[in-house]
Amino acid sequence: MPRFAANLSMLYTDLPFMDRFEAAARDGFKAVEYLFPYAFPANELSARLKANGLQQVLFNAPPGGDSPETNNTAWEQGARGTASVPGREAEFRYGVQRALEYAAALDCPRIHVMAGLLADDQTREGLRGVYMDNLHWAAVEAAKSGRDILIEPINTRDVPRFFLNRQDHAHDIVEAVGALNLRVQMDLYHVQIVEGDVAMKLRKYLPTGRVGHMQIAGVPQRHEPDIGELNHPYLFSVIDELAAEGHWDGWIGCEYRPRVGTSEGLGWARGLL
Repeated sequence: MPRFAANLSMLYTDLPFMDRFEAAARDGFKAVEYLFPYAFPANELSARLKANGLQQVLFNAPPGGDSPETNNTAWEQGARGTASVPGREAEFRYGVQRALEYAAALDCPRIHVMAGLLADDQTREGLRGVYMDNLHWAAVEAAKSGRDILIEPINTRDVPRFFLNRQDHAHDIVEAVGALNLRVQMDLYHVQIVEGDVAMKLRKYLPTGRVGHMQIAGVPQRHEPDIGELNHPYLFSVIDELAAEGHWDGWIGCEYRPRVGTSEGLGWARGLL
């Protein structure tokens, strides 16, 4: 069966962040992901991982800012990445370097760099060059420590004017940049909202080797994956089939909003964790 990672930014939110590691381990998770680690010292996060037998499998580079202070406030101020934003290349590079420092301390193999938002007078094609240049630089830097850089298509209902929305666009970018450690983060929640045909997208893209991580949530309300439009047990069987053929050995992040409580809503995962 697929391997699942608890997203600690969205699960166990009734607990202080640092207590969520223990809660995830208690429920059977062997790995975690979250949006950002930068509000906490890396050594303290590492200690929580080790104490609870957890792997850190993913986190995001800072969404904006050129200092620890501005990194920590950028998300709340509406920043959604700088990778495609002209004039903010130095800010992007600062964020990637800071993320790589945390990745080394947490032994995390992959970092998601958010693309950013389109201004009203900008087009995706007009920003493609900046985006590709930034991704190439990030991939080269990450390769020095054996880490992957991920890009994620995100639906514009949740994040209006986000630069990257479709799987085909993301895979075209990754192929054009040509770095082996630049890969796609495939969130099935976003895939269903933007494109649909999720099982066939899995069959198309997992065999390419360019998918570095997956995430799940129920559609349309982003609750547990046992409610909504997607038949997750069937999709898990498709992933298992592809894994048996050697096309997938990664983690699937549980990036959803529990309807009542995290532990109470884990019935969908019984026998899977």
